[in-house]
This record gives sequence, structure tokens and C-alpha cells, in this order.
Amino acid sequence: MICPQARDERYSRSDRYRVRLAGPDLDTADVDPKALLDELAALGADGVVGTKDRSALLAALVAERRGLPGPSPAAIVACQHKPTSRAIQRRVAPEAIPRFAVLDGVPPFAAPWWVKPVVGRLSQEARRVDGEADLAAIAEEPSYRDAYAELAALAGLPRDGVRGFLVEELVEGEEVTLEGFVHDGRVTVIGVTDSVKYPGTNSFERFEYPSALAPGRLLELGELATALVAAHGLEACFFNVEFLVTADGSARVVELNPRIASQFSPLVQAVHGRSTYDALFALACGEDPRWDVGEPSGVAISYVVRVFEDALVTAVPDPQDGLEILVRPGLELSEQGTNDTASYRLAIFTEWGETREDALKRCRERARSLPFELEALPR
Repeated sequence: MICPQARDERYSRSDRYRVRLAGPDLDTADVDPKALLDELAALGADGVVGTKDRSALLAALVAERRGLPGPSPAAIVACQHKPTSRAIQRRVAPEAIPRFAVLDGVPPFAAPWWVKPVVGRLSQEARRVDGEADLAAIAEEPSYRDAYAELAALAGLPRDGVRGFLVEELVEGEEVTLEGFVHDGRVTVIGVTDSVKYPGTNSFERFEYPSALAPGRLLELGELATALVAAHGLEACFFNVEFLVTADGSARVVELNPRIASQFSPLVQAVHGRSTYDALFALACGEDPRWDVGEPSGVAISYVVRVFEDALVTAVPDPQDGLEILVRPGLELSEQGTNDTASYRLAIFTEWGETREDALKRCRERARSLPFELEALPR
């Protein structure tokens, strides 16, 4: 596993595979992508995986050079470069794609708009825009895209292709994420997770698995995801598709990510008794994961502890089982890179319950008990 994030070290332990972690987290380290590719490609391995956007692309480049199983780098870039992916999506399922345009003046459809970087991560810099003045004021070159450019260039994307923003028709609905994998051209759907936001915001509070959607709706999402995966040319990899299910029951595609949804792995483990990391390693070695886990047991929730005002972090909880602490003492929240445009993430943890209500109660009780200490900033 290359360029692992902190949760990879917890979830990647395997009885079936000898897993080696190599390389720095690309979201926190300043590296030369070509030199890192050369270094990683020289390591002995039967398979290679990455679990974040850039590490998934780097893993595809390593696999291509080594002749190992995995998706092509071109297919990864086709998903991650949002204008390219939107064009592919529109050809496959035009009814499920909002109107969109690369930001270059006023788009040819009315406000409100949803604006996001042409290459982004974790909803950073994505926002609702209600007027032309706000649209014109959006910054041009966030640092994440500059870092991604050097790596994507190795996969054939021009460096200036990462610049700018995509403007989309604003669509409202319940957000869900379908996760699955493709092996030998056949798509297997693992399940669908419901995304629930803090009231009155666009910031996620929790992710509930399995989804509360009706079986017929889940089947429709699976059919749409299967078509999208084929159209993007993905093979031998995990994927997840974010959808908005509107009030009339129709679905709109938010985006297709060509990687595992690592935050949801403990949810799947809790409900099905099998880790998605285990299936990921099988794919990387050219094997069929043979996903057959039966009926789900209970409901699991990944809960995100957030605040909505910047502050100085003075203390964080001691390590706990299943708790990911995302901030460090001594820094302001805005300095720590775990933010969307409206809030600051402090931690993520997972709870399980026999019912959805039971799991949520446990989450909120645990969130209240976490001893974060934040000091208000001078106004």
C-alpha cells in the first residue's frame, strides 16, 4: 500500500496478505512525483493500492509500469478531472447529470450554482454561489491542484488542465454513496451509505450504513453506477459514486471516485463482518474478491465531530479505539487542512447499533464526551 493515510495503518491488517506500507501521505508531504514513482516502482510486490485521490493515481502508475493488476492511469484521471468525467457521464446517463460548464464568465443557465474545483478533494472549496459578483470573486489556483498537476502530468493530463472551476446547476436531495468494485469487467456493488448533514449546513454530520433507501431505488443506483464504471474504463479497482436522490425519487450523479471509500470500511466490517480492504487487496493481486456476505446486521455510523467557527486547539482527547483525531494542539483550526468552506473537522469515529436510532444515540453521546479544548480567537 503506497502513501498511506493514518486509517490505513488500522484497517489494512490482513490474515491473507502481507501488507507493506510505503511512501509518505501525499496530502501532507512535499514530494517529487516522478522520483517517488521511480522509488515505489522498484519495490517488490504482487499488487499495489492507494486509498486517497492522489495515491490511487500513483498506485495506477506504479501498477502500469510493473505490469500489475489495476486500473489504467488514464481511467483514474478521467474520473478525477471533473469536466472530463462530467462529459462521459452525460453521454451515458444525460438525465442523471446536472447542467455544467467550466467557469469562464457567466454560465449558460441561471443561478443558484454549485461551484467546485476541476480537481478537488473532501469538498474543499466547493460552494453554493447565488450571484455573478460572487462567481467572479472565486480564487483561481488552490494549492491542492498545483500538487496534483505534477502527478497527473505523468498520466497524460496537461498541467494547465487542473486549473479553474466547474459550475453546475444546483441540485438538492438526499446524498448517498454507492461503493463497489470491478473485476474482469464485472461490477459488484457492496452497498449504499446515507450521508446526513448538520441541520442548515452543507457539512456532513454522519454516514449511515446500510442505506435507508427502498430496495428498488438501490437497484436503480447500482445499474447506473455499473454503466458509469464501464464508460470510464475502470478495471481491477474499487470505486464509489456519490448521488443526490431528489424529492421526486430520481438520482443525480455528484461524482465518481476511482478508489475505496476508506472511511466506510469499518461500517461494512461492523455490518457484514468483512473488510473492504480485504477485497481491495484481492483485486490488487488479480484475484476475484468473491463478495458474498449475506444480509446486513444492524446499522453502523461514521460520525464527524465538527465546529463552525475557527479556534485555537489547546487540547485533544487521548487515543481511543476507532477514534481518528484530525487536529493538533497549538494550531488554529483554519491552519490544519481538514476543513470545508463552512466548518472544521475535529474527529471521526464509528459506532454500531441494532437499529439506526440506537447507533445515532451512541454517536451523539460519544461526541459530547470527547474532551476537545478550543480557545476562541480574538474578533
